Amino acid sequence: MIMKLLFIGDVVGAPGRRVVARLLPALRKRLKLDLVVANAENVAGGAGVTKDTADALLALGVDVLTNGNHAWDKKEALDYIVTEPRLLRPHNYPDGTPGTGWFVAETAAGHKVGILNVMGNVFMHPHLACPFACVDQALAAKPDDVKLVLVDLHAEVTSEKMAMGWYLDGRASAVVGTHTHVPTADERVLPNGTGYISDVGMTGCYDSVIGMDIQKSLKRFLQKLPERFEVAEGEATLCAVLLDLDEKTGVCRHIQRIRLRESEEHEEAMLRRVK
Repeated sequence: MIMKLLFIGDVVGAPGRRVVARLLPALRKRLKLDLVVANAENVAGGAGVTKDTADALLALGVDVLTNGNHAWDKKEALDYIVTEPRLLRPHNYPDGTPGTGWFVAETAAGHKVGILNVMGNVFMHPHLACPFACVDQALAAKPDDVKLVLVDLHAEVTSEKMAMGWYLDGRASAVVGTHTHVPTADERVLPNGTGYISDVGMTGCYDSVIGMDIQKSLKRFLQKLPERFEVAEGEATLCAVLLDLDEKTGVCRHIQRIRLRESEEHEEAMLRRVK
């Protein structure tokens, strides 16, 4: 039996939340989704996550929220993450860090899916424990009845993400990259059955500099002075991947990129492009 999992790329600020609110209910219905996971590290004002913004995504039908280097940009996340197991943080943070990077979600049909969130090391801050060793430890401790595992590798460089894809080929159902806010076109199923993409992309305003206001971003480059980032306003785009996962074998049968603009003239016509 095939389980359909939708992974939504980094949700950036109010525009990202807005396009998720508009499109996710229709996607859930049309695609008969069993599980929805979204990266939420930019959901609150473009950097970090709050209780209100996390709760809003969960209420919209997102089942699990992953994270990244902005996990603690909003101080309230330190307390909230302890009370909400569906909000993850990179699993390779030191022992004793609030929260966890591993969560087993259960679909309406009773099937279990392990969600693992790790952060890369190359050009990333803070510099955490080795993500490769971290996934080894997490998979070794995985319950035997969890056949499906999705890994969100939040990392800067494509090479580190590709290496992780090959490292986990046949051991994880899917490895999806996040962080750069730029969707890549390299989605594939690796030889041993792991679905892979280097970066899912951003769910937010693309008339921007990776989700931030263009003029404020330009000032940082041109004047070399500190400039407060602001989330760009305007039309938002939802970027995601749809994964068809085999519940018996744990392998990925198909991976499809999805990119949908909120201003499509007719929602049904827009959704016909998603098979």
